Amino acid sequence: MSHGDLFDRPSEHAPLAERLRPRTLDEVIGQAHLLGPGKPLRVAFESGKPHSMILWGPPGVGKTTLARLMSAGFDMEFTALSAVLSGVKEIREAVARAELMQGQGRRTLLFVDEVHRFNKSQQDAFLPYVEAGLLTFIGATTENPSFEVNSALLSRAQVYVLKPIEEADLAALLERARSAAYPDIAMNEAARKHLTSYSDGDARRLLNLLEQVANAALNAARHDIDAEFVEQTLARSARRFDKGGDNFYDQISALHKSVRGSNPDAALYWMVRMLDGGADPLYVSRRLIRMASEDIGLADPRALRLTLDAVETYERLGSPEGELALAQAVIYLACAPKSNAVYVAYNNARSFVAADKSREVPVHLRNAPTKLMKQLGYGHAYRYAHDEPNAYAAGETYLPDGVDEVFYTPTPRGLEGKIGERLAYLRGLDDAAKK
Repeated sequence: MSHGDLFDRPSEHAPLAERLRPRTLDEVIGQAHLLGPGKPLRVAFESGKPHSMILWGPPGVGKTTLARLMSAGFDMEFTALSAVLSGVKEIREAVARAELMQGQGRRTLLFVDEVHRFNKSQQDAFLPYVEAGLLTFIGATTENPSFEVNSALLSRAQVYVLKPIEEADLAALLERARSAAYPDIAMNEAARKHLTSYSDGDARRLLNLLEQVANAALNAARHDIDAEFVEQTLARSARRFDKGGDNFYDQISALHKSVRGSNPDAALYWMVRMLDGGADPLYVSRRLIRMASEDIGLADPRALRLTLDAVETYERLGSPEGELALAQAVIYLACAPKSNAVYVAYNNARSFVAADKSREVPVHLRNAPTKLMKQLGYGHAYRYAHDEPNAYAAGETYLPDGVDEVFYTPTPRGLEGKIGERLAYLRGLDDAAKK
């Protein structure tokens, strides 16, 4: 693919997301932690020195766009491979093209989408050419590269973590796209919020939804869009989660509340309804993982691990085989003892820290790796718990001076009942030591 072909504006028949793909770094929505002034990717672009990298983040957050902008910014030949569709043969062809371009004095950027789908031998196939400098490699992945990318390749590529697009950025993108593509269509605030919520942090999905709703409005000779029209339009088409016409968030809510209410039949029903309606099983998986922490927590710590195992099984097997593992997880979650004590404790701690001042670490808890730190008293009088009776330093304090908060209060249900008994016993030792 030539550089010019890549950056010519797509035809008017191309999807809106492709027509509005950013052509400069300043047009990119979101990722301020990487693209803001002085931030890592902005510095990389401004340095004039391209380097290999892995862009890790969820779909629709700009991974492909950033790779294309880098090839343009550094005037490099852009070669793209999909790890789903490509193998060693395609890699060799890409290397041959890069060698040809090198002979013409032009460098090559090799972009590998979904690089986690390449096996070890496929990743090894282009590693020597990355090492030799023939290729500048950019891999895009939705999976943790620590587990999915060869350590040799990982050591030669800088990993950048991309985040889901924030709601404010999605709102700005929505208005930019509406003004550019559908200037004669008005959209009220409720309709905008519906579309940004449906997009779930995915800019590409947001633009696809806008295109779908705006075209429906034009076909109906409407020049205004409200929340009701958005819902009706997405219900008539094959919406992500719901063929039956109910708002898909209602189904997610029903699934969550059925699990929380310990009803395995209802929980299984709502999960199957969502999958049957076209929900992304990995989206459902993320919600199940959340439930394992929010609604079960330490009442049954196995719930989180079993749910993670089910998600990993689905990722390995795909549909429909992997969906059975998700069914196993949702039934287990529904049947498990319930506790939101971890959820409450986390929110209590967050609220306290947000409202409190920045407090220093108590001197006895500080590390003292140097002589000066020891002279300053760092770590002095720290009691090593393993050397104390019951491996517990009764009466010792670990919170900052002046803080005596209790964030976590275990319930009497499941394993958490035992945890509560243990904490009560330790508090009794503390009280005795203070006397």
